[in-house]
Amino acid sequence: MIELLTDPAIWLAFLTLSLLEIVLGIDNIIFISILVGRLPPEQRQKARVLGLGLAMFMRIALLLSIAWVMTLERPLFDVLDKGFSGRDLILIGGGLFLIAKSVFEIHDSLEGEAHEIGFAAAASSFGGVIAQIAIIDIVFSLDSVITAVGMTDEVPVMVAAIVAAVLVMMLMAKPISDFVDSHPTIKMLALSFLVLIGTALVADGLGFHIPKGYIYFAMAFSILVEILNLRVRKARAAPVKLRKAIGD
Repeated sequence: MIELLTDPAIWLAFLTLSLLEIVLGIDNIIFISILVGRLPPEQRQKARVLGLGLAMFMRIALLLSIAWVMTLERPLFDVLDKGFSGRDLILIGGGLFLIAKSVFEIHDSLEGEAHEIGFAAAASSFGGVIAQIAIIDIVFSLDSVITAVGMTDEVPVMVAAIVAAVLVMMLMAKPISDFVDSHPTIKMLALSFLVLIGTALVADGLGFHIPKGYIYFAMAFSILVEILNLRVRKARAAPVKLRKAIGD
């Protein structure tokens, strides 16, 4: 154990893996932010902590059962000469769930509370939010664990990196959630990201791999454009407020 703590290569692997885990967890934070926004304000922080705690538990549990996770790569059946493994089915199911959830949320945001429908309404209860977070955590955790295994062979380093990343995400979750809640256009953009991520998951499950770098670049560029839009709207609103104040 002491050798691990004094090995520079181990520390480099820990820092790199922690950073990757945080990046891979951004989509999880966005999903949790959207869901907890339906809860009463006093329940939101508890839901965030429980949701990210579930994510950490899922990742560590899958990491410790990595031999089983690797068996998910074996084809279970073939369709049109394409073999489908357990991992493929999980990715396809999780992607479809994410797309459906995001589309219902977009519909509800556009149509208003009066048009709320069953699938979206289920998220308004604390149990419903946690259940949906748990379902999608399984999908996101698979990606995270496979990345961790590819980075290092030391299980303690993987576990430490996952714990460190989730603690950082817990600190980031509330500011991100508050920002999304206070800016409707940002919320719509975040839901669009979830549709994009869900589509990528389904494509990956069907054998069409989309490099994550492309997805994250598209997300970062869209956020940059929206931030510029927010600044422009704020700048335009300032003279109007000043004229109203002078008029009053």
